[in-house]
Amino acid sequence: MTLSLITNTFAGNPLDRASERRGDAAWLRERLDDPDTLAVAIWNGKPLVEDARQSEKGGPDHALRIAYLPIGLAREVAGSDQRMLFLGLWKGTAVYAVDLEGSPDPAEGPLNGLGRFEDLRMIALRLPGADAAILATAKAMFEWRRRHGFCPSCGQPTIAIDGGWKRVCEACRTEHFPRTDPVVIMLPTFGERCLLGRQAIWPKGMYSALAGFLEPGESIEEACAREIKEEAGLTAVSVRYHSTQPWPYPSSLMIGLMAEVSDDRATPDQTELEAVRWFTREETRAMLRGEIPDAKAPGALAIAYQLIKAWSEGG
Repeated sequence: MTLSLITNTFAGNPLDRASERRGDAAWLRERLDDPDTLAVAIWNGKPLVEDARQSEKGGPDHALRIAYLPIGLAREVAGSDQRMLFLGLWKGTAVYAVDLEGSPDPAEGPLNGLGRFEDLRMIALRLPGADAAILATAKAMFEWRRRHGFCPSCGQPTIAIDGGWKRVCEACRTEHFPRTDPVVIMLPTFGERCLLGRQAIWPKGMYSALAGFLEPGESIEEACAREIKEEAGLTAVSVRYHSTQPWPYPSSLMIGLMAEVSDDRATPDQTELEAVRWFTREETRAMLRGEIPDAKAPGALAIAYQLIKAWSEGG
């Protein structure tokens, strides 16, 4: 079921997460023992993918796709079911992810001939949207797993339960759950112009939307207004929602917004931003086409690109 008119990259996971079954250990064991169960492999944060087959029309629908493993092989290379994550169901078939670490590359060893490991950010736009969303879920969860091997409360080791969606300290029994960090990312507008900024570490000439983490006790709108004030010295007078994007680097949710500001006297803070610049709609369209030599747009993977594109088209 489509819940939004806008589905950004890494959103739109098609799996039934079956979250109500995660606490049923016997049911999960049956899925792990079922030879029809499939697995997604992630090695050092990189997913296992393969070249996509050509469509009936003679051309590839997408250049790449997930290279699924049989569950038996995935468990064998994992070495422990503690490295397995229940992702959900695809038309009744269970799908797991397996977290592989270290060296050498498993695609040159036990997984030879079954695919290759690629950087997800580099290949996301070459995957079907559903595949990119599934892989983003697995990557974000395994990043959380790596950061919570020990209990923040007492420092003792934690173990995975509930299909990998919960970690429990064996010493103090504290339960730990994955967290998502909300980030507001916004396009300030004044009349028929929008404001973009650039950080010193970005590629030369690249401009993008303003962004920052939501702080405790803030609403989304308040965080948007604070970040615009901090980074560009402008006052937001209205904020409206555009869309969201899961961002597995390591575990953020990008909340895309359009924000009308009170005036155009923008000043970069020189901490987050080294420069800010106003663009007309025609200029943003030209920038997206790569026709402004000294101003480049963010890549189409990012929600910032979608915000700029939507505004340039009158949104």
